[in-house]
Amino acid sequence: MAVKRIAPSANSPKSNRKDFFNPPRLLLISFVLILLPASLVLMIPGVTTSPLSFTDALFTATSALTVTGLTTVDTARHFTIWGELFILLMIQIGGLGKVTLSMLILLAFGRRIGLTQRNLLQEELNQNQTTQITKLIKAILLFAFAFELVGAAIMAIEFVPQHGWKNGLYYSIFHSVSAFNNAGFALFDDSLADFQHTPLIPLTIAALFIVGGIGYTVILDVFTHREKRPLQLHTKITLSTTAFLLLFGTMGILIIESDRTGTLAHMDLSTQLLNAFFQAASARTAGFNTVPITSLHHGSLLLMMVLMFIGAGSTSTGGGIKVSTFAVALIATRSFLVGEDKFHAFKRNISSWTVLRAFTVIVVSCFTLALAMLFLMITEDADFSIVMFETISAFSTVGFSTGLTPNLTEFGKITVCFIMFIGRLGPLTLAYLLTTPMRTAVQYPTDDVFTG
Repeated sequence: MAVKRIAPSANSPKSNRKDFFNPPRLLLISFVLILLPASLVLMIPGVTTSPLSFTDALFTATSALTVTGLTTVDTARHFTIWGELFILLMIQIGGLGKVTLSMLILLAFGRRIGLTQRNLLQEELNQNQTTQITKLIKAILLFAFAFELVGAAIMAIEFVPQHGWKNGLYYSIFHSVSAFNNAGFALFDDSLADFQHTPLIPLTIAALFIVGGIGYTVILDVFTHREKRPLQLHTKITLSTTAFLLLFGTMGILIIESDRTGTLAHMDLSTQLLNAFFQAASARTAGFNTVPITSLHHGSLLLMMVLMFIGAGSTSTGGGIKVSTFAVALIATRSFLVGEDKFHAFKRNISSWTVLRAFTVIVVSCFTLALAMLFLMITEDADFSIVMFETISAFSTVGFSTGLTPNLTEFGKITVCFIMFIGRLGPLTLAYLLTTPMRTAVQYPTDDVFTG
């Protein structure tokens, strides 16, 4: 049966002008407009302590803008304070979120935020009104800056006595912004290993990246929650699944690492629990560590890969397939296994389109990861498990490294840049960018396909 496919006309200048700033392309343009100039800035002599190649500059800029935290050069040693401040600015911009960032790009270029862009932001932030977009962006910025300021003030209690007022406040601000935006950049050689016995810094940083990783949608819903307006289903799913993943990850790492001399064996039980919790929470796209990643058991690394792949909440500063995607897939799987034809949670039905979208995100993400791992296994001299861990870390914008990233080949660095970029942009956004929507004028008869 012949099918007539209808695509947008390529001969209409008006249509082309309208479609040029479609949402996926707008996101891509937003990142590129910032990424390339930022890479050049990081090569300026006053920004670095020694010459930096364009590849390393591009890698650092990509890692900062995608709030990943992977580095090919040591941040504290290779950059001056101006370089560190510029990286911090990139982290803050990247942490705003891809849609909010696109809106700011339009405003900066004097363009009016059209209905398409307003609908995109409405969908991303799960809002019912599209008329207060400017106020919504301001509210997001205000919340982010306020939380970062509070985090910096708390960490100053520890950093100022150790490093003095000037350096102490600087360390507090830098790590607060890096933590809230789930970036994982630290100014210490061993990340936060020096603070594994002092709860204040790990717990403050954990609170920052957990709140930042929940997502602006959930935050707005919680803050506007009233007795007559219950929490949205998305909020309930995100909060409950996040709590489960934190508990599951903490207990898993604690059980595996409690008797290992290179990680938790030398600590008392409360300190073990603190560090196990921190590593489990950080694996959900933050990238800070209080114990050496290279010393972890393979079981812990596998558990962390699962947590990294799931990631943080939708519309958050974190990456991964997102907590809600994982939860919807589990709900759909349960419904199929018990023979239900509806998908529901918390006494609310979930649409079939949402379920289809969740599985599409998982499939596209798995395909992207497999392709990236194949490239890195060809170009890099490293074990399969190390390549797998590093690839998932980059895709989920986590920033954990087992030591492969600083030793990547030039092709490997470019590959990881693409992985971080796709991970932050979102696999579905990339798929939309590379495909052309088609509508069919007929319906086909239904037939069966054997699966499983």
